[in-house]
Amino acid sequence: MDEKKVMLSGIQPSGDLHLGNYLGAIKNWADRAEEFDCYYFMADMHTITVRQNPADLRRRTLEQLAQYIACGLDPEKNTLFIQSHVPAHAELGWVLNCYTMFGELSRMTQFKDKSAKNADNINGGLFTYPCLMAADILLYQPDFVPVGNDQKQHVELTRDVAERFNHIYGDVFKIPQPYIPKTGARIMGLTSPESKMSKSTPEGCVFLMEKPEDIQRKFKRAITDSDTENCVRYDPEHKPGVANLMNIYAAVTGKSYEEIEAEFSGCGYGRFKPAVGEAVIETLRPIREEATRILGDKAYLESVYKSGAEKASYVAGKTLRKVYKKVGFVAR
Repeated sequence: MDEKKVMLSGIQPSGDLHLGNYLGAIKNWADRAEEFDCYYFMADMHTITVRQNPADLRRRTLEQLAQYIACGLDPEKNTLFIQSHVPAHAELGWVLNCYTMFGELSRMTQFKDKSAKNADNINGGLFTYPCLMAADILLYQPDFVPVGNDQKQHVELTRDVAERFNHIYGDVFKIPQPYIPKTGARIMGLTSPESKMSKSTPEGCVFLMEKPEDIQRKFKRAITDSDTENCVRYDPEHKPGVANLMNIYAAVTGKSYEEIEAEFSGCGYGRFKPAVGEAVIETLRPIREEATRILGDKAYLESVYKSGAEKASYVAGKTLRKVYKKVGFVAR
């Protein structure tokens, strides 16, 4: 039997997961386990380039892990772990610091963006975190790294650094390919349908763990459009708010735009908006209930991240030993 290709993805536990994350990406992840050997980690080491409240960071890291499992990422089929539990990430990160050029790091657009937002805390980690990200990736010798457009530059840098290292020392790292995931629905904000749903605009953002009554309130207040037509019709250009609600309804019910238009023909938004809210509530209910149950079972959650870290450490350790030998370190 052919070995599965390896895929890896890390997400920072810097905020709560929302409907856009779920419908846009996470919903499709569960299917990947059949095709790929998948590693998913909570990138807690990356979050501290920006100051965090320690108790919140711990809570969010565990909540994110519980939510992933509740969304269908089976720990038996996927390796789920916390980045800081695998010391090889920091160790290889330092080595790659020494093979990444100052000029390359200073060209990273995310460094420029984050420096502008955190002008009072432009630290070394913020500047060199692409080296840690390269280590995150290269440790597991993955074939593919799923990336959005904002991370493409980092994967390109990872490939450059890996090729530079291989050129000096021989075939050490597999050169990963960026994997543009099958996109789910592109979900926009309920209060600003011209921009993507984001936790930075909480009133227009539906969180996975939110109470049903709060979700319904947000949908009832969702922006539709300014015309007096009051009819449910798919027209993203002239009716972006309605189109966004139809997108969400289609994603959670599997209905086509034609079916949705027919279902709400002559009803107006007064019936349409609560119906979308109700469909979302029912989609998220089992996720919220299962994540809450998992968070209540501390022993189970601990067993998941411990066994995930053990498996990840075994794979990462093999790569790190090879790297240490190549650069001339005495074997431990």
